[in-house]
Amino acid sequence: MQVVVLGAGIIGISTAWHLLQRGHHVTVVDRQPDAALETSFANAAQISVSYCEPWANRETPLKALKWMFSATSPLLFRPQIDPAQWRWGLQFLGQCNDAAFERNVAQLVALGSYSHEALKAIVAETGMQYHRLERGIAHYYTDQKSFDGAAGAAAVMQKFGVKRRVINREELLKIEPALSAFAERIVGGTYTPSDESGDARVFTQHLATLCAERGAQMLYSHDIERIEVAAGAAQQVRVRDRASGLARVLKADAYVVACGSYSAPLLKQVGVHVPIYPGKGYSATLPLLRPDRAPQVSMIDDQLKIAMSRLGNELRVAGTIELGGFDLSLDTPLARKRCQMLVRRIEEVFPGVADTRTPEEGGDPQFWTGLRPATPTNIPLIGRTKLGKLWVNAGHGTLGWTHGAGSGKALAELICGEQPAMNFRFHGMNATSQTRIPAPGVLNTESPARPA
Repeated sequence: MQVVVLGAGIIGISTAWHLLQRGHHVTVVDRQPDAALETSFANAAQISVSYCEPWANRETPLKALKWMFSATSPLLFRPQIDPAQWRWGLQFLGQCNDAAFERNVAQLVALGSYSHEALKAIVAETGMQYHRLERGIAHYYTDQKSFDGAAGAAAVMQKFGVKRRVINREELLKIEPALSAFAERIVGGTYTPSDESGDARVFTQHLATLCAERGAQMLYSHDIERIEVAAGAAQQVRVRDRASGLARVLKADAYVVACGSYSAPLLKQVGVHVPIYPGKGYSATLPLLRPDRAPQVSMIDDQLKIAMSRLGNELRVAGTIELGGFDLSLDTPLARKRCQMLVRRIEEVFPGVADTRTPEEGGDPQFWTGLRPATPTNIPLIGRTKLGKLWVNAGHGTLGWTHGAGSGKALAELICGEQPAMNFRFHGMNATSQTRIPAPGVLNTESPARPA
């Protein structure tokens, strides 16, 4: 088949790779000059199969209300005159209960486990390097009440096969001695040795290069103008070269929308409504001053809900979700406060380890922001739309890196008429049909086609 993949982030490139593996001809389109230059560029670097809890739980509504008055809150809702935001918010609130939480966790763990195996297979085949550390992920707590709830959260994950265990401070310090300077403030933690970390951008760009070497046509610096539909099916995609201004039409047997947060407005043009809304996240990448004292284990800070990962001679800290539309600014007072919060926390937890100076002080912190494509459930949409040859692979929220390899493999299998071997509700499909389409904007809740 001829397949056009729209989007060259971790999701789009993984999809392209697995389609090529199955012998298909692939064209990848992206407005950027290279792969992974938007949401996949500078994320938290964690492959967090075991720390995939959805944002929506019974405690979130009250917390979110309180957080609205803090510029550095983990989840910040910035009301807009935007029906899509309010519709998404109401759907999100509908997921804030225990039954939905467990149901969503089951889906996320299934996809995460499947994806982790897919990632390992790619690495084994290609031998690529991307600052990978297979040291697990540790989650530390500085509040006793929050730590008291860690056992319950771990039990929920264990129910679905995740080996997350609760550990005391002493055991945590043995796992990651770099926390010793911050030890007095830590009351305990949890740990999963099976998780890992690595640079999503480096991985994705390497994989994109391999795709090109295997024959994929990479149309970088091309705007996706529109998907053209006739007789109830996608017929072609019109793109335009940013350098020359020339437009061209791409025809294929299948079209994959993997444009992250921008998938929703692109699909809306052709009457496909998906519950994906952008969640603005921030990161800071800091040079290491004392590599010998830097962490080797990727970590989650429970108080600030941020993640920290070592990437060679740098330390990446990332987190926060800001629901306020497609704003990518880094120079506003709010954005500066959120960036400063990340750097300040690094200096508190690992004093003197990384260069946390501001540019005015002679430092060179690399700040970044990206739009996480979030669904109300945090479960991505992977499957076929109502327009026949048009497929979607988007809505991965903060777990795009964790779920990227598996999402690409699963969609390639679906396009080929296969059934991915995991317990997951694919968009537009149920147990007996590859073609059933849910109503616009409604997630499919039918039983999966095949258990893991």
